Amino acid sequence: MAVEGHKKRFNIREQMSLRNVIWISFTLATTLATIIMGIAFYSLFSSQYSKQRREERQLLMTQINSSVVSYLRNMMKVSDTLAFSVIKDQDIQTHDFSEKFQILYDSNSTYIKNIALFTEDGKAIAMAPAAIVKENINLVGQDWFSEALSKSENMHFYDPHVQNLFVEHENNYEWVISLSRAVQITDGIEIKRGVLLIDLQYSGLEQLLESAAIGDDGYLYIVDRMGEIVYHPFKQTLTEAEKTECKNIIYNQKSGNYTQQSDGIQQDVTIKTVGYTGWLMASVTSQGSFSLGTPKGRLLVITLFLFFATALVMLNSLVSSLVSKPFQKLELALKKIEKGDMDVKLNITGAYEVRHLGKTIQKMAAQIKRLMEDIVREHEAKRKSELDSLQAQINPHFLYNTLDIIVWMIENERQSDASKVVTSLARFFRISLSKGNRIITVKDEIEHVNNYLAIQNMRYKNRFKYTVEIEEVVEELAVIKLILQPLVENAIYHGVEFMDGDGEIRIRAYSSKDELYLSVKDNGLGMTEDTVQKLLDGEIQPSGKGSGTGVVNVNQRIQLYFGEQYGLQIYSEPDEGTEMRIHLPLVKYQDIKEEQR
Repeated sequence: MAVEGHKKRFNIREQMSLRNVIWISFTLATTLATIIMGIAFYSLFSSQYSKQRREERQLLMTQINSSVVSYLRNMMKVSDTLAFSVIKDQDIQTHDFSEKFQILYDSNSTYIKNIALFTEDGKAIAMAPAAIVKENINLVGQDWFSEALSKSENMHFYDPHVQNLFVEHENNYEWVISLSRAVQITDGIEIKRGVLLIDLQYSGLEQLLESAAIGDDGYLYIVDRMGEIVYHPFKQTLTEAEKTECKNIIYNQKSGNYTQQSDGIQQDVTIKTVGYTGWLMASVTSQGSFSLGTPKGRLLVITLFLFFATALVMLNSLVSSLVSKPFQKLELALKKIEKGDMDVKLNITGAYEVRHLGKTIQKMAAQIKRLMEDIVREHEAKRKSELDSLQAQINPHFLYNTLDIIVWMIENERQSDASKVVTSLARFFRISLSKGNRIITVKDEIEHVNNYLAIQNMRYKNRFKYTVEIEEVVEELAVIKLILQPLVENAIYHGVEFMDGDGEIRIRAYSSKDELYLSVKDNGLGMTEDTVQKLLDGEIQPSGKGSGTGVVNVNQRIQLYFGEQYGLQIYSEPDEGTEMRIHLPLVKYQDIKEEQR
């Protein structure tokens, strides 16, 4: 059974693909590495995080304390401005005193609830916004009033309370923090003592403190000089025991950072003194280790994740590169072979199977190259054979008819004309042979057709006229030999031979838009479109009077040599004549001269 189990596992490994082996191995290795490194990093950063957390909490407490002090200082500045710039320097009997009082309130109404000025016997002088003091209230006996007069050199802050000194519409009484101070009132020529009361909106201070985040499990609170709670996020639900605990936490320690035990939980406590007020501010957080729930924890997790992800990507790239590099070389080689490069060299490294595959592909490419070369040689031989066959289709009737003309001229003692015909015939066949070359210059092709026309003109006793025009720039361009003569032959036998008047044949060789054109145009009988198509398709056989090569022969030879985009075009209409135009590429004869040797 053990042997069978071992064989089964071995077979499973053999059947697994390379991709699966790499994937499973890499997944196991990276998972194990991630777990080990995660534990190590957690242990390393847990203690450092706790320390950093305390330092950040201390910095946060300092910032909050500064914000509270700044908030209270603004109210003190308003108090100073009123005391020295409005009340002391202004006579309360002047008409603009109340106006200045109101202006200062309006500019600070976002965080000030009320401003009121009273004489030392409790009589209201000015209030902003305009309000009415409740009846039967003894102002002189209240703490904020009496302490301001007894300690006239100080400003006095008081705990948050509901301000019910003034009559409010719909009993809309709000929580405020009161500031009172003694002031000097100028009443005509008399200087009196008075009390200035400023009520700061408690909601502004409350929002400032609530916006301070002391961790997910921490909180911040403030107590006054007597241990009474000024602010606590859970003030409405605190029990007396909890209030006592808050008081003890602060009064058992001085400003600074401390650690305490509460209900079995280790806590960090930071205490700060709020300037001008004598209040004490405390923050309390549990002394937990590294937590993923905090912003700092989440940032650290993201950083670690990015670090490990980058490391894994780099490792994966390295492994993938080592494994896939031989296959990439094979792929590049196959792409080159696909594009026709059969001489590709493969230097494949790696496993035995990969190297064996590379050698097989290289042998296959060499074999394909040999087969392609055989096909090319066979096709070239076939093409040459076809060209030779087409160019060899010279009907002997033309030669017989020309020799008859020569004999007739000699018998009629026209030796000079006979000599011209013999000379033209010799030049005609000299160019027709062209030492076996298939390609000649345009100049030689024009000379060949000139010799042919000279013979035919004598044969037909000048029954037609002809002109030959050749641009100088095309004289040395390459052209397949014997392609104009069949067109001229067609113009004679099918165009002008049966005309009542004199026929005209115009031959041109010119270039246009970097292309070469040879044109044979006559003023003969013309043809219908159907006849033109049959002529191009070879359905109309050449006359027995001519050379026998035919128009279709010309078109086939051009397309065999230069491609199907080139060839013969025929433009004809009945009784309007015919133009046969040869379209060829613009190729210099010297560029292909070596190929014919």
